Amino acid sequence: MEKLKKRFRYDNAGILFVLPAFLYMLVFVGYPIVRNLILSVQDVNAGNLVRGTKHFVWFENYRELLGDSVFTTSLVNTLRYTLLCLVFQFAVGFALALFFSKRFSFARPVRGILLAPWMIPVTVTALMFKLLFATDIGVLNYILRSLGLIEKNIEWLTTPETAMFALICANVWIGIPFNMILISTGLTTIPKELYESASIDGANRVQTFFKITLPLLRPTIESVLILGFIYTFKVYDLVYVMTSGGPVNSTHMLSTYSYKLSFEMFKYSKGSAVANVLLLILMAVGILYIKATTKGEEE
Repeated sequence: MEKLKKRFRYDNAGILFVLPAFLYMLVFVGYPIVRNLILSVQDVNAGNLVRGTKHFVWFENYRELLGDSVFTTSLVNTLRYTLLCLVFQFAVGFALALFFSKRFSFARPVRGILLAPWMIPVTVTALMFKLLFATDIGVLNYILRSLGLIEKNIEWLTTPETAMFALICANVWIGIPFNMILISTGLTTIPKELYESASIDGANRVQTFFKITLPLLRPTIESVLILGFIYTFKVYDLVYVMTSGGPVNSTHMLSTYSYKLSFEMFKYSKGSAVANVLLLILMAVGILYIKATTKGEEE
């Protein structure tokens, strides 16, 4: 009894507060990951899902993915989509953060309004952009025809190149406020005395930007880029609502292709293998994020 009391003394009380969250993560995150890993090395389809023997094929599903052209397309699409979105989100978000860091009238209300795209549910945004890029009733085609820039409607969502462009535009619109608010927070941590000292020494705005702002914002920039990569790389709902991976699989991402294999083609094991590839990439990026934040704190 005395030993039991020692274990639950005040110093160990924090374990009791962490325990519910740990159990939740174990049941709702840990178990699905382990179950998905097991499923990916089996041969499970609609025929033997409920009844029948689920044979272990080990890495056969992963070997088939290497020869799957749609998987290769999905992987390339996911990387290209993520990198392009990151570039435009970060560039515009950084510029807006610098702009709203200046003191002027209505700066705070306007900055608050610009957060709206990030607060709107992704499915609602996807429907908005789907109507915006629609062929016959789309607002964009109407504006371009009114200005005389086009003679016939552009099929934005039914052409491979323009469909990917529409997806990138939608995601950039969502991600700009996220980049802006995090970089704005980073800017507030830079002491104003440094800028005052630099101005006294004769440094201009360009010099202070590259010598003071960028170096001190490095931890923030690393966090923004890595978190943005993770959020963008696992995109699903935006793509599914706008294009469903079409036309002709040209806008499939790893997430949407995994869904298609599992719930449309009923190849559950192969769909799990695609999901595990996505998980592996995100885990690698997550480890880099932890190392970057740890290094930043040490510095």
